[in-house]
Amino acid sequence: MRTAADRIRHAISFELIALLIVTPIASWLFGKPMFEMGIVVVVSATVATAWNYIYNLGFDHALRRFTGSVRKTVPMRVVHAVLFEGGLLVVLMPFTAALLGVPMVEALFVNASFALFYLVYAFVFNWAYDLIFPVPEVRAAPENSRA
Repeated sequence: MRTAADRIRHAISFELIALLIVTPIASWLFGKPMFEMGIVVVVSATVATAWNYIYNLGFDHALRRFTGSVRKTVPMRVVHAVLFEGGLLVVLMPFTAALLGVPMVEALFVNASFALFYLVYAFVFNWAYDLIFPVPEVRAAPENSRA
């Protein structure tokens, strides 16, 4: 399993890189001032950073419990990313609607667009992160058996 420091490095680097990519694109795409979209993106990133830490810790514990390892196959990475983004979408939609002064339907569209971006981004980032910072495999101590 990853250490707390590694999980924090992961969450912060994930969000900082995404902020640099998504803020100008969202401002242009939705025709909103960079400042407004920046606020949406920064608050969303702050919520997502906390969610990232909690979600990944829980996901890894569940994965280890059910499979005996925290290694993720490609299909498991897809499940991981979809569940992460779905949960975040539900939490952020009311905030986005209120801040941008748009109906919930439009906020859903804005957040769904973010989710699509982050879905692909999360898959690529997490795969690259695992290659750059591999998870140390900890083997269980062998049980002493008496014959």
